[in-house]
Amino acid sequence: MDALAMAVGSALVAAMATDAWQQARDGLAALWQRIHPEQAEQMDSELETLRTQILQARQDQDPSTEQALEGMWRLQLQALLQREPLAAGELRRLLDEQLAPALDPGQRERAYSVLQNTTVFGGTSIVAGRDVYREPPTPKA
Repeated sequence: MDALAMAVGSALVAAMATDAWQQARDGLAALWQRIHPEQAEQMDSELETLRTQILQARQDQDPSTEQALEGMWRLQLQALLQREPLAAGELRRLLDEQLAPALDPGQRERAYSVLQNTTVFGGTSIVAGRDVYREPPTPKA
């Protein structure tokens, strides 16, 4: 799954349970209006339903429902990126400018922890957890 879809899905679900839910909803609804105006009203309704479900899951202390909703939105955003690859820039702006600022530091770190970029020019790159090696590490004797 695309890391951006995962990050935005996590941030969206987390923001829906905060005082900034309106800003989060408006940001995604505006994106949908630009990309798929014929689905904008349905998306707005789905976002309202998401908020209700998230608040209920938190009230019921039901993290599995919250995780399931996050996964559902991650898949929906992944499908959007597959149909509209140019939406990636707008989703990234939505994450950076509207969703992430609404989150507490722990939630923000969780959302951004799935985003990782590596650029290698010539040679080999090995990524293992948090470590990035330009050349393979020398084996220890």
